[in-house]
Order: sequence, then structure tokens, then C-alpha cells
Amino acid sequence: MFGIVDYGFYIPKYRIKIEDIANQWGKCADKVELSLRITEKAVAGTDEDVLTMAYEAASSFLSGDKKAKKQIGAVFVGSETFQYAVKPTSTSLAEWLGLSHDYLAYDTQFACKAATGALISALGMVKSGDIESALVCATDKANARPKDTLEYSAGSGANAWLVGHEKVIAEIIRWHSYSSDTPDFWRRAKSEFPSHAGRFTGTPAYFQHLGEAVKRLLTKTNTKPSDYHHVVFHMPNGSFPLKAARQLGFSGKQMEVGYVVPTLGNSYSASALMGLVAVLEVARPGDNILFASYGSGAGSDAMQMKITKHIDKKRKHFKKSILQKEYIDYATYTKFMNMK
Repeated sequence: MFGIVDYGFYIPKYRIKIEDIANQWGKCADKVELSLRITEKAVAGTDEDVLTMAYEAASSFLSGDKKAKKQIGAVFVGSETFQYAVKPTSTSLAEWLGLSHDYLAYDTQFACKAATGALISALGMVKSGDIESALVCATDKANARPKDTLEYSAGSGANAWLVGHEKVIAEIIRWHSYSSDTPDFWRRAKSEFPSHAGRFTGTPAYFQHLGEAVKRLLTKTNTKPSDYHHVVFHMPNGSFPLKAARQLGFSGKQMEVGYVVPTLGNSYSASALMGLVAVLEVARPGDNILFASYGSGAGSDAMQMKITKHIDKKRKHFKKSILQKEYIDYATYTKFMNMK
């Protein structure tokens, strides 16, 4: 059995209400919230970045586990807001965690699915027998141009995943990726903020790629929507995943637990996986999980997972943790995000 052995997450305590952003630019807050289905988002502090958040997520379950640290043969970090254009975050993370130096490390970039691609690579390496386990982190301190639509949703957060074959809590049974050259969202070198193609990010981008990845996975696995207990889709806003679920035949109840974007925002590479964190808090042994990420540029990774009897010993208190928060105003938000 191969899949997720353990996991952790980190969400900054700071929040900004969408109402405060809308008021800053003279927009109708009710209309913005109704359109995006987001009421507030998580914001990283001035002393937090993708490395510190990844460390918090990974150390939450690795700090006292010497055996697990020793077995890690690969460290991958997926993000689109790395501090360095040339210098890996993965090696810094491994050093901070106190891992051995016998590991493969690299950073991955594919917009909001940067980490799920790394997760699939890690799974393949473990299955091959080349390594015992791999650590994969998804982490972003997402920013957006002031007054842009993205500013309402771009949030902060990180999660970490130990992929292995011993006492697996969520078996990754099958996966399917669907990709194309669809430039719906991008950030050029040395640009401070990302750009996007507006409505083009929907039908030909998000819905096409995520939809095809999910449909082809269902065909591969000979399953249908009703076979799954929980479904998690990437959450660029609150509307897109719900619409995609309806189009693909999934119910609101299946989406309910992993639908965390209304109060956390879109933490880019960590967004879809944060929904999986929420699901693992309540999923029972034998539950089938359908997970699908999306990354602009464009592509989607869809996975079928099955919860095992080992889940009870590894559950994390997600809902309780995200309630520990402190609201900030727009001026403080710009300071934390280092916005000029």
C-alpha cells in the first residue's frame, strides 16, 4: 500500500475581511462576497514566508519522529511565491528539520498545482523502491495587485505530506493528469504581481482541465460520482469548485467538508490540499476520496484515495485551529504583504 503516511498544516492567525478590502476601493462588499463566496482570508505576517510556513507545517508532525526523518529520501516544495529565483527552499527546509543529507531535493512550480505534481512524483519514487519516504510541502504567501479581483481571494498557508508505504492513512490508488498550454494566469520574471485573463480563467482553463482530469480518472477507476464520500477541488474562489461539482455530478454534501475557501481564501499551491486536510479530520476508514487540483498554464491532477484504519492515530484538529485568528485592517495588510 502506498500513499500518505502523515501530514501537517499551518495557517497564519491573521485575517482580513473581504468587506474591508472592498471598502478600501469603494466597491460594494455584499456584491463581491456574493460573487466570490468568500468572507475573509488568511494573511501571513511580516515575519512569515513560504519557508517558515512550510517548516511549521512539516515540523508539526516530524519534530519528535527521528525514525521518520531518517527515512526521508526526497524533499519537494511546491509554491509560486518563492523568495529566491535561484536557490532552493527545499534544502533550507530539510536543514531546519534536521534531516540527513542523503535526500533528493527540488522546488516545483506549476501555479496552484505545484505541490500535487510533486506528490505524484514522490509516490512514484516510493513505489519504485528507490526511497523509503518523501516529504512534500505546499506553501504560498499569495499576493495580488491592489484593486485587482485576485486581491479578494489570494491568501496564505502551508501543508506538508509524508508519502510512504508503512501504516498509510490515505492510500493513493490511481491518478490522472490533464494538461495544455492555456495561459489564463501568469507572472513574468521580476514582476511583483501576477496577471490573469479575466473570464478566460474559467471555462477554457479551470473547468476544462479539472473536469477532464476528473472524468478520465473516473473512467480509469471504473467509478462514478456517488462512489465517493468526500470530494475536494481546487478553490481559486468559492464559486468555481461548487459549479465544477454540479457539472460533474457531485453533490454539495460531498463537497461540504473540504470547502474551506470562504474563510481562508486561496492559498495557491496549498489551497486544494488544505481542503484535503479538512477532510482527513473527519474521514472514516474505508471512505473513498476524490481530489483534484488545478494550476494555471494549465493542468489538473486528479487522485482517488482510500482512508485506512491508521487514520485515527494521525488526525489533526483543523477546524479548531483555524478559529484561532486575529483580524487586521487594510493598512496592516499592505504592511504584512510588503505592498508599496
